[in-house]
Amino acid sequence: MKSRFFQKYLLPGFVFQSLVIAGGYGTGVELVEFFLRLGPLTGLLAMGVATLIWSAVAASSFELARLTQSYDYRTFFTHLLGRGWFLYEILYFLLGFLVLSVVLAAAGAILHETFGAPSLVGVIGMMAAIGFLALRGTPAIERFLASWSFVLYAAYGILFVWCWSLFGDAIAAGLRGSAINQGWLLQGVKYAGYNLQMIPAILFCMRHSETRRQALGAGALTGPIAMLPGLLFYISMVGQYPAILSEALPANVLLELVGSRAFQVVFQIVLFGTLIETGAGLVHAVNERLAATYAERGLEMPVRLRPVIAIGMLSIGFALSVQVGLKDLIASGYGTITWGFIVVFVIPILTLGVWNIIQAHHASFSKY
Repeated sequence: MKSRFFQKYLLPGFVFQSLVIAGGYGTGVELVEFFLRLGPLTGLLAMGVATLIWSAVAASSFELARLTQSYDYRTFFTHLLGRGWFLYEILYFLLGFLVLSVVLAAAGAILHETFGAPSLVGVIGMMAAIGFLALRGTPAIERFLASWSFVLYAAYGILFVWCWSLFGDAIAAGLRGSAINQGWLLQGVKYAGYNLQMIPAILFCMRHSETRRQALGAGALTGPIAMLPGLLFYISMVGQYPAILSEALPANVLLELVGSRAFQVVFQIVLFGTLIETGAGLVHAVNERLAATYAERGLEMPVRLRPVIAIGMLSIGFALSVQVGLKDLIASGYGTITWGFIVVFVIPILTLGVWNIIQAHHASFSKY
């Protein structure tokens, strides 16, 4: 019973968190840029806005996916946008290759900085892990993403408790002495949009959902589940505000203050695992889209094709990380792509999608 409850209500949130962690708050840079620069309390308000938007979009998407039996993004957007479904796929590949390039570069940097290994070792290790998960398919990926999420929760929870024990007074003082400034609504919307494109990539989890209550419940819980580790990280950083605003890697600042080399190593290993989560989730969404296309033609997608697709996508991402300046790529690409997803996905799901859900709800009542 507990397992069924987890699959139906909690699994989508944990899988979503797994996909957004690497680009959402893994290093702390994103939390500083989107939230903490506004001030501690204002940043908390912005985080609340982002959480509510995540939940609203997830709930609408999950219920529409359940109603239309859409468990891959192509089928989902065929129902939502009709012939315009390909617009999402274009944006998804643009963002996917960008994120994979960042993930691979970060994987190499983590192993090099933590263990002194060549960066290429981290890249190859990342490719091997994601290729293996792709070969095993949906059940293995669901288990890994969910299991590693608990590891992540533990690591961020320990970091929070440790930071509170060391400078909890400074954290409390930072929150008490902070004013509520303008800009929290817009920043919350921007941060939400920056990550929402991952929701259609996790629709494979919705095969477990059987009722409207389960789909809407899973969506409502997705926002809090995904944001909680970021909230713990954010509150920990408040104790070093405003000095931490100028730091290149806020996570390293907190780890140095903790002063435990063993915990630093463990935390970096956890972060490496989150990079595998993000990469595996991005690739698996493409494999599920191809599997659905095979099924439409009465065929079954060859199992061996899954790791080939994974390695191919990762190779393109690696080429981008080597040949293109990542800072320039991120600076010019993320903002434009984010607004594209808001136009192609967020606005349609909260208008056309919600309308279709309401119509289906009325139709079900008219039968009785």
